[in-house]
Amino acid sequence: MTTGAVKADIRETPLSVDEALASVRRPGAGGLAVFVGVVRDESAGRAVTRLEYSAYASMAKREMERIAEEIETEIPGVRVAALHRTGALEVGDAAVVCAASAPHRGEAFRACRELIDRIKSRVPIWKRELGPDGAAWVGWEDARCGPGHDHAEGHEHGHDA
Repeated sequence: MTTGAVKADIRETPLSVDEALASVRRPGAGGLAVFVGVVRDESAGRAVTRLEYSAYASMAKREMERIAEEIETEIPGVRVAALHRTGALEVGDAAVVCAASAPHRGEAFRACRELIDRIKSRVPIWKRELGPDGAAWVGWEDARCGPGHDHAEGHEHGHDA
């Protein structure tokens, strides 16, 4: 990226929508789109009080940068940026911020959607939900368990698919 702006980052500190927007904003971009994923208080009918995100940070950052480059190549005139949080997050905290700019809104919306969808499917970031019923990894099927098994404490690995 020629501006020196952040294209992708993984961090344990709170995320900034303004930082993501500043990374993609430019005079030729008439459309800016932002997606902010926040911790909600329930998931699949279970109460959630906190999330814990873990990542192989250097690999995750490289994959997010690769995804950004792909999208910028596929959609001419688009610039994207993504920030993802790790560590313990409370309900309402931002877990991920994706931003996109383009000459027109359609491309900006499309790029932002592609960015979050590809991050969720490809980046090695794991999510563990904690609540009154215990803890569970999201998107993980333990080899010892069949699909739909409640992955409670003791199954300490997983991938957010």
